[in-house]
Amino acid sequence: MSKKIESLTKELLSEIGEDPSSEGLIATPHRVAKSFEFLTAGYHQDAGKILSQAIFKEKYDEMVIIRDIEIFSLCEHHLLPFFGQCHVGYLPKGKLVGISKIPRIVDVFSRRLQIQERLTTEIAESLWQHLNPHGVAVVLEARHLCMMMRGVEKQNSLMTTSAMLGVFKTDRSTRMEFMDLIKKRG
Repeated sequence: MSKKIESLTKELLSEIGEDPSSEGLIATPHRVAKSFEFLTAGYHQDAGKILSQAIFKEKYDEMVIIRDIEIFSLCEHHLLPFFGQCHVGYLPKGKLVGISKIPRIVDVFSRRLQIQERLTTEIAESLWQHLNPHGVAVVLEARHLCMMMRGVEKQNSLMTTSAMLGVFKTDRSTRMEFMDLIKKRG
């Protein structure tokens, strides 16, 4: 795959009027290929396998939240980055997951070509499916370079999406507790 991406990158550089054999660009096709390999690594990872390595039986039944998980992804419409923070909560039903696995799941889905709405839902549904909790909540806040540096050119726009499953969707007080706990404190 990387040799093909290198070849396509050379072609792209030529198409925009650059000389891919110039000193500053000679290694660019290789760097672009390595970059795309990293930025799309989520296609080769299995969220279920990651989660199953660290699920523990436990009687704990209060909300578990990890907030401010950094996300970086590529918009599938323009192949430009979007980045921000993801907040994830779940209400366990006899099973807990090791805390490092939640950011890993966020990475699995964000390291694919994405739209923010789908990314938010995929994270929530994966935790819902593998943990079988009372509920899952995901809120994702991101800035999109496709809006910031082209098109409407709005540098301060922040997109917020949410996915609420189980009691986070059906019980307003549970949902509000989650939303209050993820608020920024200054």
